[in-house]
Amino acid sequence: MRDDDILQEVYRVILERKANPSERSYTASLMAKGVDKILKKLGEEATELVIAGKGGARDEIVYETADLFFHTLVLLGYYDISPDEIYAELRRRFGISGIAEKESRTGNS
Repeated sequence: MRDDDILQEVYRVILERKANPSERSYTASLMAKGVDKILKKLGEEATELVIAGKGGARDEIVYETADLFFHTLVLLGYYDISPDEIYAELRRRFGISGIAEKESRTGNS
């Protein structure tokens, strides 16, 4: 498997666990508990990444980023939003000033 395929592969497994839940699947248990539990885990992982970033330990930052990516993919899977939609949005924004892009979404000039 190529590294650039890993998010798609993880997402595919998440959808599989959603469609065919098993008692031994962490992903299926998150899906069964609903969006509030998924969001809680996502918030926890984001906070852990912030703490790791503040500490500056490279291996902790990598580990916590992987956790955050995983739980983000679970949320996307919950809503059947493909990572391709996120990639398309990032491509749309590429080369546009972050300030200008945000203004275009909020209608502020």
